[in-house]
Amino acid sequence: MAKRLFSGTILLFLIPFLLNSADKKEKTYELIYKDVQILKQKVLQLDVKIEKNSEDILFVKQQIEELLRSTRLFQSEQASAREDQKRLPAQFQILIEKLDSINMRLSRFSQDLIEIKRSTQPLMQQAEMPGQEGTEKPGPEKDVSEEQPKEEPEGEEVQPSITPNLSPNEIFNMARSDYLKGNYDLAVEGFTIYKMQFPESPLADDAIYWMGECYFSQENYERAIESFNELILSYPEGDKIPAGYLKKGISLIAQGKKAEALAVLKLLITKFPLEEETRIAQQKIRELESENERHQQP
Repeated sequence: MAKRLFSGTILLFLIPFLLNSADKKEKTYELIYKDVQILKQKVLQLDVKIEKNSEDILFVKQQIEELLRSTRLFQSEQASAREDQKRLPAQFQILIEKLDSINMRLSRFSQDLIEIKRSTQPLMQQAEMPGQEGTEKPGPEKDVSEEQPKEEPEGEEVQPSITPNLSPNEIFNMARSDYLKGNYDLAVEGFTIYKMQFPESPLADDAIYWMGECYFSQENYERAIESFNELILSYPEGDKIPAGYLKKGISLIAQGKKAEALAVLKLLITKFPLEEETRIAQQKIRELESENERHQQP
Protein backbone atom coordinates (compact mmCIF):
# COMPACT_ATOMS: atom_id res chain seq x y z
CA MET A 1 0.00 0.00 0.00
CA ALA A 2 2.79 2.40 0.88
CA LYS A 3 4.60 1.58 -2.36
CA ARG A 4 1.53 2.47 -4.43
CA LEU A 5 1.20 5.78 -2.66
CA PHE A 6 4.86 6.52 -3.27
CA SER A 7 4.69 5.68 -6.95
CA GLY A 8 1.53 7.78 -7.34
CA THR A 9 3.23 10.68 -5.68
CA ILE A 10 6.18 10.38 -8.08
CA LEU A 11 3.80 10.34 -11.07
CA LEU A 12 2.15 13.47 -9.82
CA PHE A 13 5.54 15.17 -9.73
CA LEU A 14 6.58 13.83 -13.19
CA ILE A 15 3.39 14.76 -15.09
CA PRO A 16 4.15 18.53 -15.18
CA PHE A 17 7.66 17.83 -16.44
CA LEU A 18 6.35 15.50 -19.14
CA LEU A 19 3.74 18.03 -20.23
CA ASN A 20 6.34 20.77 -20.29
CA SER A 21 8.65 18.59 -22.40
CA ALA A 22 5.83 17.93 -24.90
CA ASP A 23 5.12 21.64 -25.21
CA LYS A 24 8.78 22.31 -25.87
CA LYS A 25 8.87 19.69 -28.63
CA GLU A 26 5.74 21.19 -30.21
CA LYS A 27 7.27 24.65 -30.14
CA THR A 28 10.48 23.29 -31.66
CA TYR A 29 8.53 21.76 -34.55
CA GLU A 30 6.69 25.01 -35.09
CA LEU A 31 9.97 26.91 -35.23
CA ILE A 32 11.44 24.40 -37.65
CA TYR A 33 8.35 24.68 -39.86
CA LYS A 34 8.59 28.45 -39.86
CA ASP A 35 12.30 28.24 -40.73
CA VAL A 36 11.50 25.88 -43.59
CA GLN A 37 8.87 28.30 -44.89
CA ILE A 38 11.33 31.16 -44.68
CA LEU A 39 13.92 29.10 -46.53
CA LYS A 40 11.38 28.30 -49.24
CA GLN A 41 10.65 31.97 -49.68
CA LYS A 42 14.33 32.75 -49.90
CA VAL A 43 14.81 29.98 -52.45
CA LEU A 44 11.96 31.40 -54.51
CA GLN A 45 13.53 34.85 -54.30
CA LEU A 46 16.87 33.39 -55.35
CA ASP A 47 15.18 31.69 -58.30
CA VAL A 48 13.72 35.03 -59.36
CA LYS A 49 17.09 36.73 -59.03
CA ILE A 50 18.80 33.94 -60.93
CA GLU A 51 16.28 34.24 -63.73
CA LYS A 52 16.76 38.01 -63.85
CA ASN A 53 20.53 37.60 -63.79
CA SER A 54 20.25 35.12 -66.64
CA GLU A 55 18.37 37.71 -68.65
CA ASP A 56 21.01 40.30 -67.80
CA ILE A 57 23.77 37.91 -68.80
CA LEU A 58 22.03 37.23 -72.09
CA PHE A 59 21.70 40.96 -72.71
CA VAL A 60 25.39 41.47 -71.90
CA LYS A 61 26.29 38.66 -74.31
CA GLN A 62 24.27 40.34 -77.02
CA GLN A 63 26.02 43.64 -76.32
CA ILE A 64 29.43 41.94 -76.46
CA GLU A 65 28.53 40.32 -79.77
CA GLU A 66 27.40 43.67 -81.10
CA LEU A 67 30.69 45.22 -79.94
CA LEU A 68 32.62 42.45 -81.64
CA ARG A 69 30.73 43.04 -84.87
CA SER A 70 31.39 46.78 -84.59
CA THR A 71 35.09 46.10 -83.91
CA ARG A 72 35.35 43.82 -86.94
CA LEU A 73 33.60 46.43 -89.08
CA PHE A 74 35.92 49.15 -87.76
CA GLN A 75 38.96 46.98 -88.48
CA SER A 76 37.77 46.32 -92.01
CA GLU A 77 37.14 50.04 -92.51
CA GLN A 78 40.61 50.78 -91.19
CA ALA A 79 42.11 48.27 -93.61
CA SER A 80 40.12 49.86 -96.42
CA ALA A 81 41.29 53.32 -95.31
CA ARG A 82 44.90 52.14 -95.31
CA GLU A 83 44.46 50.84 -98.84
CA ASP A 84 42.95 54.18 -99.85
CA GLN A 85 45.91 55.97 -98.25
CA LYS A 86 48.29 53.79 -100.25
CA ARG A 87 46.46 54.79 -103.42
CA LEU A 88 46.48 58.51 -102.51
CA PRO A 89 50.09 59.23 -103.57
CA ALA A 90 49.40 57.79 -107.02
CA GLN A 91 46.20 59.80 -107.28
CA PHE A 92 48.01 62.96 -106.20
CA GLN A 93 50.73 62.26 -108.74
CA ILE A 94 48.12 61.92 -111.47
CA LEU A 95 46.49 65.14 -110.29
CA ILE A 96 49.83 66.96 -110.25
CA GLU A 97 50.58 65.77 -113.77
CA LYS A 98 47.18 67.00 -114.93
CA LEU A 99 47.76 70.36 -113.24
CA ASP A 100 51.18 70.62 -114.86
CA SER A 101 49.62 69.90 -118.22
CA ILE A 102 46.95 72.55 -117.62
CA ASN A 103 49.61 75.05 -116.50
CA MET A 104 51.60 74.40 -119.66
CA ARG A 105 48.51 74.92 -121.80
CA LEU A 106 47.67 78.12 -119.93
CA SER A 107 51.26 79.25 -120.35
CA ARG A 108 51.13 78.68 -124.11
CA PHE A 109 47.77 80.41 -124.32
CA SER A 110 49.05 83.38 -122.30
CA GLN A 111 52.16 83.63 -124.43
CA ASP A 112 50.06 83.54 -127.59
CA LEU A 113 47.95 86.36 -126.20
CA ILE A 114 51.07 88.36 -125.38
CA GLU A 115 52.38 87.84 -128.92
CA ILE A 116 49.05 88.86 -130.41
CA LYS A 117 49.00 91.96 -128.21
CA ARG A 118 52.54 92.88 -129.21
CA SER A 119 51.81 92.35 -132.91
CA THR A 120 48.65 94.48 -132.77
CA GLN A 121 50.25 97.40 -130.90
CA PRO A 122 51.75 99.04 -134.07
CA LEU A 123 48.39 98.76 -135.80
CA MET A 124 46.65 100.33 -132.81
CA GLN A 125 49.18 103.17 -132.75
CA GLN A 126 48.61 103.83 -136.44
CA ALA A 127 44.84 103.77 -135.90
CA GLU A 128 45.21 106.39 -133.16
CA MET A 129 46.89 108.86 -135.59
CA PRO A 130 44.46 109.32 -138.54
CA GLY A 131 45.29 111.67 -141.37
CA GLN A 132 49.02 111.10 -141.16
CA GLU A 133 49.30 107.73 -142.87
CA GLY A 134 50.46 109.11 -146.19
CA THR A 135 53.10 111.44 -144.82
CA GLU A 136 54.66 109.29 -142.07
CA LYS A 137 56.08 106.40 -144.07
CA PRO A 138 59.67 107.64 -144.19
CA GLY A 139 59.36 109.26 -140.77
CA PRO A 140 59.14 106.20 -138.49
CA GLU A 141 62.25 104.67 -140.00
CA LYS A 142 64.25 107.73 -139.05
CA ASP A 143 62.70 107.91 -135.60
CA VAL A 144 63.44 104.27 -134.88
CA SER A 145 66.99 104.49 -136.13
CA GLU A 146 67.56 107.63 -134.11
CA GLU A 147 66.00 106.29 -130.91
CA GLN A 148 67.62 102.83 -130.90
CA PRO A 149 71.11 104.06 -129.95
CA LYS A 150 69.56 105.93 -127.04
CA GLU A 151 67.89 102.80 -125.70
CA GLU A 152 70.93 100.54 -125.86
CA PRO A 153 72.83 102.02 -122.88
CA GLU A 154 69.80 101.78 -120.60
CA GLY A 155 70.26 98.92 -118.11
CA GLU A 156 72.91 96.28 -118.34
CA GLU A 157 70.65 93.31 -117.59
CA VAL A 158 68.18 93.85 -120.45
CA GLN A 159 69.28 93.36 -124.04
CA PRO A 160 66.54 94.75 -126.28
CA SER A 161 68.34 93.53 -129.39
CA ILE A 162 67.48 89.93 -128.37
CA THR A 163 63.77 90.33 -127.80
CA PRO A 164 62.09 92.09 -130.76
CA ASN A 165 62.26 89.05 -133.04
CA LEU A 166 61.66 86.41 -130.34
CA SER A 167 58.42 85.30 -128.71
CA PRO A 168 58.18 84.90 -124.90
CA ASN A 169 58.17 81.14 -125.31
CA GLU A 170 61.35 81.26 -127.40
CA ILE A 171 63.10 83.50 -124.87
CA PHE A 172 62.23 81.15 -122.02
CA ASN A 173 63.23 78.03 -123.97
CA MET A 174 66.55 79.58 -125.00
CA ALA A 175 67.34 80.43 -121.37
CA ARG A 176 66.32 76.94 -120.26
CA SER A 177 68.50 75.41 -122.96
CA ASP A 178 71.46 77.51 -121.80
CA TYR A 179 70.90 76.26 -118.25
CA LEU A 180 70.86 72.62 -119.39
CA LYS A 181 74.07 73.18 -121.37
CA GLY A 182 75.77 74.71 -118.33
CA ASN A 183 75.83 78.24 -119.78
CA TYR A 184 74.57 79.66 -116.49
CA ASP A 185 75.43 83.33 -117.13
CA LEU A 186 73.56 83.32 -120.44
CA ALA A 187 70.67 81.48 -118.80
CA VAL A 188 70.47 84.10 -116.03
CA GLU A 189 70.37 86.87 -118.65
CA GLY A 190 67.59 85.14 -120.56
CA PHE A 191 65.50 84.45 -117.48
CA THR A 192 66.04 88.04 -116.29
CA ILE A 193 64.77 89.41 -119.62
CA TYR A 194 61.75 87.12 -119.45
CA LYS A 195 60.99 88.09 -115.84
CA MET A 196 61.21 91.82 -116.54
CA GLN A 197 59.31 91.87 -119.82
CA PHE A 198 56.61 89.32 -119.00
CA PRO A 199 55.92 89.58 -115.24
CA GLU A 200 52.28 88.49 -115.70
CA SER A 201 53.15 85.35 -117.64
CA PRO A 202 52.43 81.98 -115.96
CA LEU A 203 56.13 81.15 -116.41
CA ALA A 204 57.42 84.30 -114.69
CA ASP A 205 57.81 82.42 -111.38
CA ASP A 206 59.57 79.60 -113.23
CA ALA A 207 62.05 82.12 -114.65
CA ILE A 208 62.91 83.36 -111.15
CA TYR A 209 63.23 79.80 -109.86
CA TRP A 210 65.63 78.80 -112.67
CA MET A 211 67.69 81.92 -112.02
CA GLY A 212 68.12 80.58 -108.48
CA GLU A 213 69.07 77.17 -109.90
CA CYS A 214 71.71 78.80 -112.10
CA TYR A 215 73.28 80.56 -109.11
CA PHE A 216 73.02 77.34 -107.08
CA SER A 217 74.87 75.42 -109.80
CA GLN A 218 77.58 78.10 -109.72
CA GLU A 219 77.75 77.68 -105.91
CA ASN A 220 76.76 81.33 -105.58
CA TYR A 221 74.46 80.47 -102.71
CA GLU A 222 73.86 84.06 -101.60
CA ARG A 223 72.42 85.04 -104.99
CA ALA A 224 70.54 81.74 -105.15
CA ILE A 225 68.85 82.47 -101.81
CA GLU A 226 67.96 85.96 -103.04
CA SER A 227 66.27 84.47 -106.10
CA PHE A 228 64.36 81.89 -104.06
CA ASN A 229 63.27 84.62 -101.61
CA GLU A 230 62.02 86.72 -104.53
CA LEU A 231 60.09 83.72 -105.84
CA ILE A 232 58.46 83.03 -102.45
CA LEU A 233 57.52 86.67 -101.86
CA SER A 234 56.38 87.56 -105.39
CA TYR A 235 54.55 84.35 -106.33
CA PRO A 236 53.37 82.69 -103.07
CA GLU A 237 50.79 80.60 -104.96
CA GLY A 238 53.17 79.44 -107.68
CA ASP A 239 53.85 75.80 -108.40
CA LYS A 240 57.60 76.28 -107.83
CA ILE A 241 57.24 77.42 -104.22
CA PRO A 242 57.93 73.96 -102.62
CA ALA A 243 61.05 73.55 -104.77
CA GLY A 244 62.08 77.11 -103.88
CA TYR A 245 61.83 76.37 -100.15
CA LEU A 246 63.81 73.16 -100.57
CA LYS A 247 66.64 74.74 -102.60
CA LYS A 248 66.77 77.70 -100.19
CA GLY A 249 67.20 75.27 -97.29
CA ILE A 250 69.93 73.34 -99.12
CA SER A 251 71.68 76.61 -99.98
CA LEU A 252 71.64 77.58 -96.29
CA ILE A 253 73.12 74.17 -95.41
CA ALA A 254 75.90 74.79 -97.95
CA GLN A 255 76.60 78.13 -96.21
CA GLY A 256 76.78 76.40 -92.83
CA LYS A 257 73.59 78.09 -91.56
CA LYS A 258 72.08 74.88 -90.23
CA ALA A 259 69.60 76.44 -87.80
CA GLU A 260 68.11 78.65 -90.53
CA ALA A 261 68.07 75.68 -92.91
CA LEU A 262 66.14 73.57 -90.37
CA ALA A 263 63.58 76.35 -89.95
CA VAL A 264 63.07 76.66 -93.74
CA LEU A 265 62.80 72.89 -94.29
CA LYS A 266 60.33 72.47 -91.40
CA LEU A 267 58.23 75.31 -92.84
CA LEU A 268 58.21 73.47 -96.18
CA ILE A 269 56.96 70.28 -94.48
CA THR A 270 54.24 72.19 -92.64
CA LYS A 271 52.96 74.10 -95.68
CA PHE A 272 53.29 71.36 -98.32
CA PRO A 273 53.05 67.94 -96.59
CA LEU A 274 52.11 66.04 -99.77
CA GLU A 275 54.78 67.36 -102.13
CA GLU A 276 57.78 65.32 -103.27
CA GLU A 277 60.08 68.09 -101.98
CA THR A 278 58.75 67.40 -98.47
CA ARG A 279 60.16 63.85 -98.53
CA ILE A 280 63.60 65.22 -99.49
CA ALA A 281 63.31 67.90 -96.79
CA GLN A 282 62.55 65.24 -94.16
CA GLN A 283 65.68 63.33 -95.18
CA LYS A 284 67.78 66.51 -94.96
CA ILE A 285 66.37 67.25 -91.50
CA ARG A 286 67.26 63.75 -90.29
CA GLU A 287 70.79 64.18 -91.61
CA LEU A 288 71.19 67.54 -89.87
CA GLU A 289 69.80 66.25 -86.57
CA SER A 290 71.98 63.14 -86.60
CA GLU A 291 75.00 65.33 -87.37
CA ASN A 292 74.11 67.58 -84.43
CA GLU A 293 73.83 64.51 -82.15
CA ARG A 294 77.28 63.32 -83.23
CA HIS A 295 78.78 66.69 -82.42
CA GLN A 296 77.09 66.74 -79.01
CA GLN A 297 78.44 63.34 -78.00
CA PRO A 298 81.58 63.52 -75.79
